[in-house]
Amino acid sequence: MAKRQNVRIDLNLNIRGLKKSATLAINEKSRELQEQGRQVYKLGFGQSPFPVPEPVVESLRQHAHEKDYLPVKGLPALRQAIAGFYERQQGIKRTAEDVLIGPGSKELLFILQLAYYGDLVIPTPSWVSYSPQAIILGRRVNWVKTHQENDWRLTPEELESICETDPERPRIVILNYPANPTGATYTADRLKKIAEVARKYKVILLSDEIYGELHHSGQHVSIARYYPEGTIISSGLSKWCGAGGWRLGMFVFPEELRWLLDAMAIVASETFTSTSAPIQYAAVEAFRPHEEIDRYLRDAQRILRSVGRHFHSRLTQMRVFAPKPAGGFYLFPNFAFYQNNLSNKGISNSGQLCERLLEDTGIALLPSYDFGRPSEELTARLSYVDFDGAMALQLARTTYKDKPLDEGFVRACCPEMNTAFDQLQQWLQQK
Repeated sequence: MAKRQNVRIDLNLNIRGLKKSATLAINEKSRELQEQGRQVYKLGFGQSPFPVPEPVVESLRQHAHEKDYLPVKGLPALRQAIAGFYERQQGIKRTAEDVLIGPGSKELLFILQLAYYGDLVIPTPSWVSYSPQAIILGRRVNWVKTHQENDWRLTPEELESICETDPERPRIVILNYPANPTGATYTADRLKKIAEVARKYKVILLSDEIYGELHHSGQHVSIARYYPEGTIISSGLSKWCGAGGWRLGMFVFPEELRWLLDAMAIVASETFTSTSAPIQYAAVEAFRPHEEIDRYLRDAQRILRSVGRHFHSRLTQMRVFAPKPAGGFYLFPNFAFYQNNLSNKGISNSGQLCERLLEDTGIALLPSYDFGRPSEELTARLSYVDFDGAMALQLARTTYKDKPLDEGFVRACCPEMNTAFDQLQQWLQQK
C-alpha cells in the first residue's frame, strides 16, 4: 500500500489562526443541533425576522430577466435613489456619483481597507468581522475599550486618546450605531463631539448605519450631518429591508472622498465586477418614497421596540445588566452577578459560558470575546429575533392596530423566546 505523501500547506500567514465568522458559525451549529433533534433557541444569529416588503419583492419579479453586467459602481438609477433617500431622511446632499454599490456592505468594508492605507480604530464591543478583515489585510487594529457605565459607547475622550498618540497617522474609525452587539445608539450632542475629534485629526469615519432605519423611535441621526467631509455612510438591504440573503450594500461618500470611491471601484472591477443586476433593479424601489414601505418600517420599529424592552426587562429582573436597546435587535447581557454559580459549573470566560449554555439548555448566544471584549468578561450577545416576523406584523396591524404592543403581544409572538428566558433564568440560578 502506497504511503500517503505529506501535504504541503502554504497559507497566507495573516489567515492562519482565523476562524469562521462567529455569527455564521453559530447559525450553522444551531442547524446541526436541530437536525439531531435538539431544541435550539436561536438567539445568536442576527437576521431580520420580517419578510422583504412586497413592493420590493414585486420589483424583483419584474426584473428577474435582467442579465447584463451593470456598471462597477452600481446601477445609476439605484445610486440616484439612494442619494435621494439620504437627502430626505438625513438632510445630507449627495449625488449618484457619491454612491458605491457592492454585494453586501461587508465586501465594501474589506475593499475600503484594501484601498486605504491606514490603521483601523474600533470601539469594543464591535461587530465580529471588522477586526478579522483588517488582520487578513495586514492592517493594524487599535481597540478602544469602552465601558459598561456608558452602555459600551465610544466617548470623544476615548477617541482623542487614540488619535493624539500619533496625530498624523492615517486612520479609519468605525462607528456602528444602533450598535451590533449592544443595541445602543448616540445622542446628537455626543455625535457632534465625536465629529469634532474626527475633524481635528482628519480621520476617515466609517459610519456603519446598517441598523439606522431600525431605530426604535424612527429618530436615527447620521454623524455625516456633523462631519460631512470625512464620513462614509455604510448601509444596505439586509437589516431594515429583511433581505440579508440578497447581498446588497452601499457606501455613501462625500465629494471630498471621491478619490477613495474611485480607487475602491477599481478594486471592485478586478474582484466582484458588479452586484447582481436583478437585485439592484429591485432595490431602486426600496429607496424611493413609498407609503407601503414607510408603514412596514413603522410597524417593524414598533414591534422591535416592544420585544426589545420586554426581554431587557426580563434580564433586569434576573439581575443581569444590559443597555436598554434603542435600535436594531440585540441585547448585550453581563452575567457577572452569577459569577460564583458559573464558576461552580467550571465557567470562567464568555466562550465557556456560551458553549455550556448551548449544551445544557439549547440557548445559542455569542460570546463577547468574538466582539473584541476580554475573554474573562462574562458578557454575550443576544439577538431577539427568533420569532415569526410576518405573524407579528399581521397581529400589530389587526388586533393591536390601535393599542400598545403589550406583554400579551410579545408572549403571543415570541413563545419560544419566552421559554428560552425561563430556562436561562433557571440555569443561571442553579448553584
